[in-house]
Amino acid sequence: MSITARLADLGVTLPDAPAPAANYVPAVRSGDLLFVSGQISSGPDGMIIGRLGDGMSIKDGAAAARACAISLLAQVKAATGDIESLDQVVKLTGFVNCTPDFTDQPKVINGASDFLVEALGDKGKHSRSAVGAALPFGVAVEIEGIFRVK
Repeated sequence: MSITARLADLGVTLPDAPAPAANYVPAVRSGDLLFVSGQISSGPDGMIIGRLGDGMSIKDGAAAARACAISLLAQVKAATGDIESLDQVVKLTGFVNCTPDFTDQPKVINGASDFLVEALGDKGKHSRSAVGAALPFGVAVEIEGIFRVK
């Protein structure tokens, strides 16, 4: 099944890739690897703001991470011209806006990982890091990715 069909089955339409907010490019290709800059959590109503351990639930954080994963796929599509050129999610680095005592960053970033495996099957399986950080604009999550493309 194509990636486009799998996304459609999940009710996901890739948005236009977000433009960079500063002096960087959204993606850089080196051979068959595509390095996608960090995508902040945002949805149809704008940025998803929140701090885990301070009023934001793990479930809401995971939903924010899922939104980041969708933006990552949008960037892959924009950089390659076709989402079907995606061959493998290689690595994600997830950043979670959280209090110093919050230790469930992996559970939050699971929102992105679970979505990518659901949407891409084996192509979505990847290595990963999940860390706590202060994030721009107070967003809940930011995720960057490395992808192998055709």
